Amino acid sequence: MADLTQPAPLVAPSVARPRRHQPWVSRRYTLEIRQQLAWPWQALVLALSIAAGLAISAAILVAAGVPADELANEFIVQTFLDGQNFRAVLFQAAPMILVGLAGAMAFRARFWNLGLEGQMIWGAIGATAISFFGVGPEGLRLPLMFASALLCGLLWAWGPVLLKLRLGVNEIISTLMLNYLAGNFLLHLVYGPWKDPKDAFPYSPQFLAAERLPELFGGVGSAIVLAGIVAVLAWWLVDVSRAGLYLRFVNANPRMADAAGVPVTRMIVGSVLVSGAMAGLAGFVIASGQEGRLTQAFYQGYGFSGILIAFLARNNPLAATVVALLVAALFVTGRSLQVFYQVPFSMVQLIQAVIVIAVASSDFFIRHRLRRVAAA
Repeated sequence: MADLTQPAPLVAPSVARPRRHQPWVSRRYTLEIRQQLAWPWQALVLALSIAAGLAISAAILVAAGVPADELANEFIVQTFLDGQNFRAVLFQAAPMILVGLAGAMAFRARFWNLGLEGQMIWGAIGATAISFFGVGPEGLRLPLMFASALLCGLLWAWGPVLLKLRLGVNEIISTLMLNYLAGNFLLHLVYGPWKDPKDAFPYSPQFLAAERLPELFGGVGSAIVLAGIVAVLAWWLVDVSRAGLYLRFVNANPRMADAAGVPVTRMIVGSVLVSGAMAGLAGFVIASGQEGRLTQAFYQGYGFSGILIAFLARNNPLAATVVALLVAALFVTGRSLQVFYQVPFSMVQLIQAVIVIAVASSDFFIRHRLRRVAAA
């Protein structure tokens, strides 16, 4: 038993020892939005993403049975260096350039025009009406068909933009629904009053020689020249004119543009109407320059291609022209692969999707970055 009479021994109080400085700190990464990335770096990121997409596409084609050593020959030598195949690329590229420009013009005003196919249909219907009813003398038929296609495509785009601005209707829904309406009206015409009486197939009577877009030197069609002229005009409108400057404000921030005095409503309406007119011209080019008549399915696939071209070109008219040529080359090469290697055409569409995903990923890395932060 402890002796309580004795004083308790003195015990030194415990003193907290200072923590030694850690020679290391843990690190982690955070995702943040970039303020701005210089255009050479943007081009590098985009090029690397496209290269990755092409590498994946090449692996898909090799797995489908295409020899690896024949890829460069099929996609470059046979497509661009062979005269006949290159003319086929230009032939295919003309409507793609126009529909790609149509998408880019509307997207610049933040109007998501997914009704490109419907506007193409009405452009072809307007051009065919001039031929079917014999409007004007034969020497003026082609200019009249051009003007009618432009006007019909423009008017078909008028409805969705009015619905959006007046009633707040989402343009994605309205333009998509109008595609079905235009497609069914086209079927009504080619199966009904405009059916060719000679063989009763579902297409209109063949156009006269004066109603066809002529061929130029070396068998190159005039459609590609028309598409090039429209591309130059679109570039001037976007990059040189005052309207292009206003469109850049509208694309950046419509509310701030309106507060700064920019005519936002007029810019949106104008760009959408120009978009519809270009899509209508694409329908005219196919009807008059390729098919030579109005057919029931001439427009299929062009709407997706136009959106793809505008997206890859980042709504730049000159870039859209180059991208349209490359997409047309992909289609021409795809047909060659079908013949020689029995590769299904759906494989070409898969390659398109891979490239779109690659470009979308590049946009993510252009707008965002990973930053390493230190935490004690």
